Amino acid sequence: MGRGAHRCGHAHHPRHAAGPPRRAAARQGDPRDLPVGGQERRGHRGAARCRLRRHERRGRHARLDRLGPRRRHRRVSRLEPITDPARFATVVEELRGEHVVALDTEFHRERTYYPRIALVQLAWRDEVAIVDPLAVDLAPLAEILDAEGTTTVVHAASQDLEVLLRCCGTVPRQLFDTQIAAGFLGMSNPSLGSLVEREVGVRLPKGDRLTDWLQRPLTDAQLAYAASDVAHLVEIHGRQVAALEARGRLGWALDECDALRNRARVNRPPDEAWSRIKEVRQLRGRARAIARAVAAWRERRAMEVDQPVRFVLADLAIVAIAQRAPTTPDELRSIRGVDDRHAKGEVARQILEAVAEGAAAGPAPAEPTTNGELSRELRPAVGLVSSWVSQLAREEDIDTALLATRADLEALLRGDEDARLAQGWRAELVGEPIRRLVAGEAALAFDGKGGLVLEVRSHLPLRGAPQG
Repeated sequence: MGRGAHRCGHAHHPRHAAGPPRRAAARQGDPRDLPVGGQERRGHRGAARCRLRRHERRGRHARLDRLGPRRRHRRVSRLEPITDPARFATVVEELRGEHVVALDTEFHRERTYYPRIALVQLAWRDEVAIVDPLAVDLAPLAEILDAEGTTTVVHAASQDLEVLLRCCGTVPRQLFDTQIAAGFLGMSNPSLGSLVEREVGVRLPKGDRLTDWLQRPLTDAQLAYAASDVAHLVEIHGRQVAALEARGRLGWALDECDALRNRARVNRPPDEAWSRIKEVRQLRGRARAIARAVAAWRERRAMEVDQPVRFVLADLAIVAIAQRAPTTPDELRSIRGVDDRHAKGEVARQILEAVAEGAAAGPAPAEPTTNGELSRELRPAVGLVSSWVSQLAREEDIDTALLATRADLEALLRGDEDARLAQGWRAELVGEPIRRLVAGEAALAFDGKGGLVLEVRSHLPLRGAPQG
C-alpha cells in the first residue's frame, strides 16, 4: 500500500506519528543499509532479485514483545528489478511453503479507470524482491497468494487488493493488514512510516509524491523507496501478532482483514454509481432516476475507454442533466458542465438515451444509509452514543474509526440487518450495550469526572425533576 494511511495511485501522504514513543530514538541509517527496520538502497538495475544480508544478527530468537527497537541490519548486496520470467519463477519457487510473505505495489491511475501496476515488492525471511510487471507476467504469483498456509502481509491493503485482483485474478487467501492490526493496538490509521518508526525505531527514506513509477529505468532512489515499503513488514507482523494475542484481539484483527479481503472481491455494479455522487443523493423522484441512469452510463463508458469517470463526464454535469432532462443535442450542449464532445455523435446519443431511460423508470431507491431514515426520536441518541463510543475506544486502546463510525451507529439504531455493530466482536463490545440503552434497560450518566458511564437503569425518577 505504501507510506500513507491512504493512497491514491502512487502518491504517498506525509507520515504522522502515532502511539506512545519507543525507548530508543529513531535513527537515520546509511542509505546503503536495509534493516529489518531500517533504510534501504536501490542498487544496480538488471535481471535478478535483491538479496539482503544482515550486518548484525542479534536476537534472532528474541522475544517479539521486548522493549525497544531491534538493531538488526541487512545490507543490500544487489537490488535489481526482476525482468526475466525465469528469475521470477525462481522467486515464486522460493515463496512456496513460506508462512509469511510481505507485499506492496506501486501503480498509477490518475488518467485511467483501472490501476496501471508499475511494481510489485515482495519480502520474506531475509529477502526482498522487486518485480517489474511491465516485463514479467504476474500470473504465477496467484499461486502464492492463494496458498492455504501463507499469510500475505500488506499495509493499508485496500487498493493493493484491487490491483492484485486485476493482474493476478485473486487476492490473498490469508490477509494480514498491519494498519488494521495497529488500530487494535492503539494507533489511529497509522502510515507505514509512523508504524515502522514506532515498532522498529527507524525512519523510512522520504519519497517523491509525484514520482513516475512507470518510467524505465527506475532510479536507485525509486528502487530503495519501493523496497523499504516491504522490508519491515514481516518483522512488524510478528510483533503485532504477539501483541494482539497478549490482548486477546488477534481474532478481531483477522476478522477485519477477512472483511477487507471479501469487500475487495465484490465489484459494485454501474447501477450503484450514482450513490457515490454526493449531490445526486440530494435529488428526488424523476431527477434522481435520471441521474442514476446517466451515472451508470458514465461508469460503463469509463470502463470501456479506461479513463477516470471524471474525464468522461463531471459530477456537476450529471446533476445538471438530471435536473434539466434534455431531449436533444442542443439542449444537452446548453447544460453546465457539458462540452462539445458530450453533445455530438455517439456520446450524445448514449447520454440522451440514458436520460430517456431514467425518465421512463420509476424513482431510484433512496440511499440505504441516509440520515433521514433514522427516526426523529433516535437522532439525538447518535451524538450521545458517539461520545460514549469515543471514550470507550480510548479506554480500550482501539482506533475509534475501527470500533464504530457514525454511520455504524446510525445503522444499528435503525435496526439494519447488516449493521456492523450487530456482528462479531463489535456486537459484544458496543452493539449489545447500545441495544440495551435504546431499549431502556441501561442509561448513560456522567461519572462526575467528565466522563460517561453506561450502567443499569434504576428506573427511579430524580426528585424534583419534571416527569414525562
